[in-house]
Amino acid sequence: MGKLKKSAQVVQDSLLAKGYDNEVIELADSTRTAKEAAEALGCKVAQIAKSIVFKLKESDNALLVIASGSNRINEKHLGELIGETLGKADAEFVKEKTGFAIGGVSPVIQDATIKVIIDEDLLQYEDIWGAAGHPKAVFQMTPVQLIELTDGEVLNIKG
Repeated sequence: MGKLKKSAQVVQDSLLAKGYDNEVIELADSTRTAKEAAEALGCKVAQIAKSIVFKLKESDNALLVIASGSNRINEKHLGELIGETLGKADAEFVKEKTGFAIGGVSPVIQDATIKVIIDEDLLQYEDIWGAAGHPKAVFQMTPVQLIELTDGEVLNIKG
């Protein structure tokens, strides 16, 4: 395996520091969208753990939602569950809060103050894939590892 891009290496180092041996890989093709990632990896779109960042309107905090690649997030429903209104996060906000650019936001983030919600539909798969800090970098994990790595709350994000 060649040298990882700096942002992908951050994710690899974080995984190792947390005691996980999951390997970050960089693909030749983009994994910016769930469909692209699934095609590149030869898995179902639903096995892609896509990371979506929202700006919470009341608190101005970030919310990271890790959704199955085939699901759409019902923002109104999710907002009711967490007690805040979900707003759009621009590229600058996403980078500032997560340390990653849109298209490469990893579920393994450094800021423990960011609330993480995990789509309950991801729990049905033996293995899932998450972004690893760069649009061409990913890593494989189990749903249990995702919950452990993020300390995320599992919810129905579809409503």
